[in-house]
Amino acid sequence: MNNPPAPIGLLAGSGRFPILFAQKARQLGLPVVCVGINDEASPELVPLVGRFYWAGVARLGRMIRCFKREGVQQIVMAGKIHKVKMNTPFRLLRYLPDWRALRMWFFRPRKDNKDDSVLLAIIAEFARDGMSFASALDFCPELLVKTGLLTKRGLSSAEEADIAFGWELAKEMGRLDVGQSVAVREKAVLAVEAIEGTDQAILRAGTLCPRGGIVVVKVAKPQQDMRFDVPTIGVQTIVSMKEAGARVLAIEADRTIVIDQTETIALADRLGITIVALGSGIV
Repeated sequence: MNNPPAPIGLLAGSGRFPILFAQKARQLGLPVVCVGINDEASPELVPLVGRFYWAGVARLGRMIRCFKREGVQQIVMAGKIHKVKMNTPFRLLRYLPDWRALRMWFFRPRKDNKDDSVLLAIIAEFARDGMSFASALDFCPELLVKTGLLTKRGLSSAEEADIAFGWELAKEMGRLDVGQSVAVREKAVLAVEAIEGTDQAILRAGTLCPRGGIVVVKVAKPQQDMRFDVPTIGVQTIVSMKEAGARVLAIEADRTIVIDQTETIALADRLGITIVALGSGIV
């Protein structure tokens, strides 16, 4: 008799990506042990996985113990963590980090606290207990968008010029590990994504350019680690663009996740918003 497959660990943040991963793993017959981050992960995950645990965002030791208890050796990250919450007053009292998290944060050497630096430090902490991280996209590569014009509305020459302008800037912001998105109009920068996330950056651009016609460019970092923080868009991105008066969303093909792609493209078509996926060598 064949041995059952080893369980895959899912460290889940907010959004639909963790749900889509859990559904795909079930289709593949892979058992999943999920640790959902409090105030981030959706309760919808509970019936989709074999075992489910909640953990605070600063309870690193609990996360590791939960996975070890279930015999997990390989883990994937999926979903967003809203980092703005971590800058609230009295954060140590609010999140009550355990000893493992305190040791990683204060006593493990790190050059800075940018996203990549922190996430790689977390991965290293799990590795000390014999667990490694894979990309969730190894299991559901169909979520990555392919090259092409995804919507009915095409691009004007001015919009193409804004995409080329914004693409270079977004790549540089990614190289600096600041953010993945920029909003531009007429080759002028309106907003650069940082800790607030793409949707809030788009909405801020709308307040700064009330006449609309905004072009949003979202790309992978040049040093993108596909295990975490992969650029992601979905229905909410299009809703934010409509509210801001944005007309074009340019994303990087084969390195951007489009959640609920059919619904996202259909909404963009109804609202007259263009979505185009470009290869890094095209722009």
